[in-house]
Amino acid sequence: MSFLTLSDVSKYYGPFCAVGNMSLVVEKGEFVSLLGPSGCGKTTTLQMIAGFAEVTSGRIVLDGRDITTARSNTRGLGIVFQSYALFPHMSVFDNVSFGLEMRNCPKGERQERVDAVLALVHLGELATRYPRELSGGQRQRVALARALVIEPPVLLLDEPLSNLDAKLREEMQFELRQIQRKVGTTTILVTHDQTEAMSISDRVVVMEAGRVTQIDAPYTLYERPRTRFISTFVGKANLMPGRVRAAGSVARIDLGSLEIEGDGTGLDAGAEVIVSLRPEKISFVPAGQGQMDGVVTERFFLGSQWLYHLDTAVGPLVVACPNGDVVPLEEHGHTGLAWSRRSLRMLPAASIEVADSAAQTDKSAAS
Repeated sequence: MSFLTLSDVSKYYGPFCAVGNMSLVVEKGEFVSLLGPSGCGKTTTLQMIAGFAEVTSGRIVLDGRDITTARSNTRGLGIVFQSYALFPHMSVFDNVSFGLEMRNCPKGERQERVDAVLALVHLGELATRYPRELSGGQRQRVALARALVIEPPVLLLDEPLSNLDAKLREEMQFELRQIQRKVGTTTILVTHDQTEAMSISDRVVVMEAGRVTQIDAPYTLYERPRTRFISTFVGKANLMPGRVRAAGSVARIDLGSLEIEGDGTGLDAGAEVIVSLRPEKISFVPAGQGQMDGVVTERFFLGSQWLYHLDTAVGPLVVACPNGDVVPLEEHGHTGLAWSRRSLRMLPAASIEVADSAAQTDKSAAS
């Protein structure tokens, strides 16, 4: 049985639809990320789960209990805000202990639970310090400990790492996931960072303009995007407009000045498509020996890889190559480009951005 269920949940501010017909099933112990650009409705969704925003229509059920209209302080959820919202006049220990005091937890039990959760987030030696005496990463850990100490059924994280520098943010991503796995708390994370969502989530919910576009496991989401928006928002993609010349298990796709082969599943002859090809799926080969040739217009060294911009017969393409032992291509150099047919993804040219809601709530589709 599902642990947390959102059924056709919508939120309107006057005529404006912030979230429309949101349906989601979260299993107990799952780590789910709501991913999307600013204004897509992910934070509003989190606020409705928390009880901070009123649901216009639909239902939210937690562990068999309808909490759609329940007051936020009766839901028992743990929440970590973007700003952390620590009490500046309280020590680390008192910040973490506050929620237990509000629940009239006995002093002895309170001491044990705070000590245990501070040890979990590696802050046991800093219990007497104040927020102003902590680094950004340490303050983030205090906020997380305060949310976990009450043993919430669901942990809600509203972009908790966005105030950290890039290196610390990456470290905290994996630490957050490790802590979540140890505790086993069902967790929902709001983020606009696709790398963050992909690296630590069991499933990712991609949102656009208040609607869900796809719900899948990170690898499936990246390798099989359902829409043009997802293929470019989740990672990078080369998009080439084309038309299906011949359908079948292997389709012939006309790109204008070039014809290529791709997976023809579900395609009809004459259909307009967008061919999506990830930059790292393209390999350099000698000119004339690949699917097409290109000329390097720019190259960028990114440490672990090289990023190339090329002019080709179908327009500009981007290629990403590992920084290995092969001598990098020079700008203005000619090269062949090759890829596996399995690397191509065919998207409807006029793709419907919102996936079928039944498919979204089917967890087995994400496995």
